[in-house]
Amino acid sequence: MMATNKDVEILHKIQVEAFMPLLQKYNDTQTNPAKETIEKLAERIAETRSDYYVIHFHKEIVGGIRVVPLSDNRTRISPIYIGLIYQGKGIAQEVFKQIEQMYSATVEWELDTIKQEKGNCYLYEKLGYRKAGKEVVINDKMTLISYLKKLN
Repeated sequence: MMATNKDVEILHKIQVEAFMPLLQKYNDTQTNPAKETIEKLAERIAETRSDYYVIHFHKEIVGGIRVVPLSDNRTRISPIYIGLIYQGKGIAQEVFKQIEQMYSATVEWELDTIKQEKGNCYLYEKLGYRKAGKEVVINDKMTLISYLKKLN
């Protein structure tokens, strides 16, 4: 379901919760979504160049995903997050499946994740994403790595 202004508070709360452990671990204060203001999240939800969805599990809001259509039938995911108590339940896998069906014209998907977070890398690789070779060092503890998934 598309996110609206009425979802901003709960989505911001979940986003901060989901990304706070990574912020504490890597101290990536300039890039971590836990540092994003509620106003910035509201702007992202309202913007017309991307689609922001609420993730539900058993009728409860448990996360969010932003889908950014690009040129040449490419689409970017940034960010996706699930509340801590709902992680590891297969929700993200199901969300990716649904999003890929919704954006069926997409031939190439892209996203970034933290190279040092092996669980995230494993999830994306399990979903068919491959390392794209682009890496950005954020600090001495953390590197962002790009992933691509090409569809026929």
